[in-house]
Amino acid sequence: MTKKLIALLTALVALSLGGCGYNDLQRQDEGIKGAWSEVVNQYQRRADLVPNLVNTVKGYAAHEADVLTAVTNARAKVGTIQATPELVNDPAAFAKFQAAQGELTSALSRLLVVAENYPNLKADGAFRDLQSQLEGTENRITVARKRYIDSVQQYNTTVRSFPTNLTAMLFKMEVKPNFTVENEAAISRPPTVDFGKTPAAPAPAAPAKTSGLRTLPHAA
Repeated sequence: MTKKLIALLTALVALSLGGCGYNDLQRQDEGIKGAWSEVVNQYQRRADLVPNLVNTVKGYAAHEADVLTAVTNARAKVGTIQATPELVNDPAAFAKFQAAQGELTSALSRLLVVAENYPNLKADGAFRDLQSQLEGTENRITVARKRYIDSVQQYNTTVRSFPTNLTAMLFKMEVKPNFTVENEAAISRPPTVDFGKTPAAPAPAAPAKTSGLRTLPHAA
């Protein structure tokens, strides 16, 4: 087979694959990998804050052992999951990752609620700084997750659409798992601490309405 024939066949194959969405699938897959890396980076940023946060709270509320232990255990559980790019191709592993991160989110929320009971802790500069960093990280997590969700939705649509679905089947490119709507709604609310804000006074109750009818005296 001559070099010219090989080059011609290569060009024909390239044109055929490009027309069937192969290049789109590859580009979108790379987009998912980039979005996933950002999700992992932001979750790692949050995990790195946990030890200092726990130690700071422990200095003022050492007897809140259950809450402190729950946060520590949840962080350890997150650390056991290898969040590699390949994880997004495994629905079971992805669900495990999502559940572990959700558990840490809940544990951190409980820890910050406990902090409300300790005015000296709330006034501690180190705690205030950590809490601010945590809120900022939760916001970054929400943004990163949104980008990942959008990337996966675009890719999955391409995988399922004709004729690119034929190319996807040929190269064993399947739909990828995504964050669930329910969990997205829960995690999109960053945990917050109210640093001494005075609750608003309740609005005065409206006067009771009367029917306008007079009560007639009973007959003797």
